[in-house]
Amino acid sequence: MVDVSVLIVNYNAKKILTDCLESFYKYAEGFTFEIIIVDNSDKEFITGEILQNYPCIKFIKNPVNAGFAAANNQGIRITEGKYILFLNNDTIFVENSIKRIKEYCDSEIRDVMIGCRLLNADGSHQHSLVEFDNPWNSFTENFFLYKLFPSSKYFNKYYLNYYQGDAPVETDIIKGAFMFGPAGLFKKLKGFDERFYFYSEEYDLCYRFKELGGKVLYFPGTSIIHLGGAATDKIPWFAFKNKCLSKIVYYKKHYSGIEYFLLLLLHYSGLAIRVPVYGILGLFSMNKSEFRRAYYYIRQLTVYPGNAD
Repeated sequence: MVDVSVLIVNYNAKKILTDCLESFYKYAEGFTFEIIIVDNSDKEFITGEILQNYPCIKFIKNPVNAGFAAANNQGIRITEGKYILFLNNDTIFVENSIKRIKEYCDSEIRDVMIGCRLLNADGSHQHSLVEFDNPWNSFTENFFLYKLFPSSKYFNKYYLNYYQGDAPVETDIIKGAFMFGPAGLFKKLKGFDERFYFYSEEYDLCYRFKELGGKVLYFPGTSIIHLGGAATDKIPWFAFKNKCLSKIVYYKKHYSGIEYFLLLLLHYSGLAIRVPVYGILGLFSMNKSEFRRAYYYIRQLTVYPGNAD
């Protein structure tokens, strides 16, 4: 058994994947590992160069884009590590983050799933964790209160992102760019729920992980760069559509009754509010991307499972 199985899903991003691997091997010391790449690309992916330059890689090629959750599950089934790290291909290591987190996990009595601090390409802080949804949290997010009160635990479900300490803190959800935890529990959970094609799959996994008695932690003492949007920048409607769909699937799975109704109402209210907001921003800035964003929010208002073209 190796210490860590690193699982990376790739989609038409050879250069980004290569940069990720290069940074990983630069800092990968003090633990044994295997890397499993599951390629969802619709273009032919040239594996020879990757496999020749980087040892300890297993490779799975899908004939079609199976989605993020399903591709990760393919990788989980062939892992041999004590721990699994779900790692986005658009991440860059700047230090030996895995060794630090592995050593912390080894010292924990309970099963823990850990996410580290995520940084933007310029080194600025990126949202790395979030609380579970409830009607109040959804209200503060959809009506922009979290931006007005960024460090308030009452108005911002992202507030722990502003925690300044280095010690791990317990949270609800860590972002899917970097999720480290025990292979045995991930396998007991049967991996990701494949109803989440793209987005919200980590929300569901964290929810189920905690239900089984695991603890979800934010580990701010180490950082990686997360470029973000590598798989979706060229197909923005794909991202907007699937964010909306996945959120609805998540609500339907974990909420019921009046709470489910309120979450849906707040979700679509938030979309409706963003149409004039980004339209006005586009008028003042004459920035086409703001107009495009407003247009996509209009289209999201018509998205629900079964009507997602």
